[in-house]
Amino acid sequence: MTTTAASLPPAAPLTREQVLRALRLVEREGRRLPPSTVYELLYRGRRYPPRAVAELAYRLAHSDPQARWPHGAGQPTNALLEALDFTIVAKRPVLAAGSAQDQGQAAEQQAEELYTGSETSLLSSAALAAEPGTTYATSPLAYSRTDALAELFITDNDLEASLAGLRRRRALLLQGPPGTGKTYLARRLAWLLLGAQDERRIELIQFHPSYGYEDFMLGFRPGTKGQFQLVPGVLPLLCQRAAQDPSQPYFLLIDELNRGNVARIFGELLLLLEPDKRGPAHALRLPYAPPGAPRFFVPDNLYFIGTLNLADRSLAPLDYALRRRFAFVAMTPQFGAPLRKLLQASQVPKPLIDLLTERMRTLNEIIAADPELGPDFEIGHSYFCAPPAQPAEASAWLRLVFEQEIGPLLADYWREQPDKAAAQLRQLREGL
Repeated sequence: MTTTAASLPPAAPLTREQVLRALRLVEREGRRLPPSTVYELLYRGRRYPPRAVAELAYRLAHSDPQARWPHGAGQPTNALLEALDFTIVAKRPVLAAGSAQDQGQAAEQQAEELYTGSETSLLSSAALAAEPGTTYATSPLAYSRTDALAELFITDNDLEASLAGLRRRRALLLQGPPGTGKTYLARRLAWLLLGAQDERRIELIQFHPSYGYEDFMLGFRPGTKGQFQLVPGVLPLLCQRAAQDPSQPYFLLIDELNRGNVARIFGELLLLLEPDKRGPAHALRLPYAPPGAPRFFVPDNLYFIGTLNLADRSLAPLDYALRRRFAFVAMTPQFGAPLRKLLQASQVPKPLIDLLTERMRTLNEIIAADPELGPDFEIGHSYFCAPPAQPAEASAWLRLVFEQEIGPLLADYWREQPDKAAAQLRQLREGL
C-alpha cells in the first residue's frame, strides 16, 4: 500500500526548513549522498537524490544519526517533498563513458528502456510527434515605433532605452513580477529592429528544469530506430541561419530564462555572448563535436532577449558572470492611462475601471511593503488585458479574474497567513 502524508506516524512529517537545513549541510560539508535511480530534487540549479535528502533531514530533525526515513524512494518520498514546494524531476538519460563499443551498447540499452513496440510503431509515433508545418506570409506586415507604442504599456523613452540596451549588448533581459508583459515586449522589440512582424527570423524557446545543454547546443538524441546520434540544438541551427543572412538581424527569445540551470544550458555561449567575442575569429570547438567538425561561433547579427520572473521562490539567482553579459530592463505593473484606454476601448464601464485600478494599486502597495514579499511580487496588468466583448459582462469578468487568478496567487504569497490572503481577496471583489 502506498504511504501518504495523511497516514504518517506523528514524528514523520518534515518541514521545509528542515529539508533546507539538510541541503545547506550537504553543500557546506560537500557530503556525497547515494545517487538516486529515477528522480532528482532540483533546488537552486542543483540536483539531489530525494530520499537521501529526506533521510538526512529526518535524522537532523530527530537528532539521531541512525534514524531511518520511514518511506520508500519514488512517489512516497517525492509526494512529501513536493508538498513542501520542492521540485522533483526525472533524471535525464546519460551515455556511458568509455570506448565507442561501450557507448554503442549503452545507447542500445537506453533505447530499449526509452522505447517499446515495433519499428513501425516507432515511425508512426515520430510522425505524430513531429511539429506541424508552418507557413509564413511572403510579405510580413510592417511594424513601427508608432505601432509599438499603441499596444505597449511603456513610454517612448522607456522603449528607446530598451532598444538602446539591446543594440549595445545584443543581449537583453526583461525582468519583473508576473503579468507585466515581459514576453509580449520581447517579441515587439524584435519586430522593431526587423521593421516587420517577421517570424522567420525569430526563435522562441522556454527554459525549464529539464532543459539542458544537449537541447540548446549539441548532444546525443535517440533516433526513430533507437540508436543515438549527434544532433545540434536550437542555438547552432539559428546561428547557421543568421550567418547565412548577415544583412538581417535574427533573434532568440528565451522565456523564463531563470527557470533552467542557465550556466549548464549556455555552456560556451557564456563566452561567445559578449559583443566583442562574436564572429569566426572567436570560434570554439564544442565538446561533443567530431574532430573534423567546424568550430562554433555566434554571428554579429544574432540578438538574445530573455525574460526573468522575479517572484518565484524556487528559482536560483543568476551569477554575476552571466549578469554582466546582458543589459537589464525592469518591468513594473502599469495600472495607469494605457490600461484605462484599453478597457475604455472595450466599453468597460468607467466605475468598474476606477475600481479595478484603485484596488490593484492598493494591493500592490501592500505586497511591496510586506517584508516577506516586496516589489518583485507585485501583480501585473496583463491579467486584465482581455476584457469581454460585451460590456454587460464586465463586472462578472472582473470578479472571476479576482477569484480564479489573483486569489490563488495571493493564497500562495501568504501561505502562512491564509486569513490575510482571504481578507485581501474580499476587498478586491467587494461590490462586484
